[in-house]
Amino acid sequence: MKISKILLSPGLTGFYFDDQKAIKADAQADGFTYRGAPLTAGFTSIRQQGESISVILILCDGQVAYGDCAAVQYSGTGGRDPLFLARDYIPLIEREVAPLFEGRTLDSFRELAADCQSMRLSDGERVHTAIEYGLTQALLDAVAKARATTMTEVILEEYGLSYDVKPVPIFSQSGDDRHTGADKAILKRAAILPHGLINNVRDKLGQRGELLREYIGWLKERCAVLGGDQYRPSFHLDVYGTIALAFSDDTPRMADYLLELEQTAAPHRLLIEGPLDAAGKPAQIERLSLLRRRIHKLGGTVQIVADEWCNTLEDIREFADAQAADVIQIKTPDLGSIANTIDAILYCKAKGVGAYQGGTSNETDRSAQVCTQLALAAQPDQILAKPGMGVDEGLMIVYNEMHRTLALLNHRRKG
Repeated sequence: MKISKILLSPGLTGFYFDDQKAIKADAQADGFTYRGAPLTAGFTSIRQQGESISVILILCDGQVAYGDCAAVQYSGTGGRDPLFLARDYIPLIEREVAPLFEGRTLDSFRELAADCQSMRLSDGERVHTAIEYGLTQALLDAVAKARATTMTEVILEEYGLSYDVKPVPIFSQSGDDRHTGADKAILKRAAILPHGLINNVRDKLGQRGELLREYIGWLKERCAVLGGDQYRPSFHLDVYGTIALAFSDDTPRMADYLLELEQTAAPHRLLIEGPLDAAGKPAQIERLSLLRRRIHKLGGTVQIVADEWCNTLEDIREFADAQAADVIQIKTPDLGSIANTIDAILYCKAKGVGAYQGGTSNETDRSAQVCTQLALAAQPDQILAKPGMGVDEGLMIVYNEMHRTLALLNHRRKG
């Protein structure tokens, strides 16, 4: 089976591109958007529509495979690639990428993915990670169609993984509507919630962390009221470095505060993502490691999740080797090729570090479906419900794709 033709189409994502620098600098909210000038290169406003590009592979027998190029909500910060706009990148893909894969034989996903990762543009630069991301999704789908099998089975076979696959716990994110969103996630019995989008000290964390502490207390009470005694989801909050901002980068004070949050959340397991942003990878590894050791020394069980400055496969290996976090977010669009996502999950597991197969609200239904199939094969500790922050849509897409695929795999095993 070969790729006959590659087509491209512009698309919308499930959320928006946000200028993180401007938001952290207390940009004034204006309804659903923000007032003021953007601070990150490429942005024309602090919040602007999320864009994607669908890569459509027409196979020689007429079948169609596809994947979606998408970039994270907070593009252009934390060591990530710049803003990804369809009008800028469709001509580039048509000119320099598509000709490299048209006519290729669909024998091995891993070989095709490796060729995608080694691509260089005419100026010698790597392609944007979003392009690698969408193209490798389409290539995996194409190989699966050539074999008349699922994408999960392609990964299991090519990576020599166990066919004893199980559902992966799903992490549902609320966005700014963190109360209604949490209620939705609780009603649907999400295993992990609510993300919370705590990206501002003044309005969301509190100058002494009081707003987040109150919110966690409310969350625990809400789980009991709506979920009952048997429902004990994990609480995972992304705080975007605001704890360090509120506590003046003082590690002992930050650790004490995190232990307070742990006690407030008990008996629920608590994960705090991005307690600090050290503005660079070496410093981020050093300071997260220091904070984690301090918490463990005090007997705490709150888990630190690494995100900022942990973008590539090599970054993830460095964070895991240093034991800089209890859990590492594998932010799928930032890794480019989905083969890197698989390798990152397997590396974290080998190092005894929690593997969170994440991503961004600013993805598409298609990228979420492909990522779900990856997760079933690689078995991370949790997977993000995406795209969007409305809870229902992302949770539906990931849950349904997961259980459809499990039904197929179970049927084939019995057969």
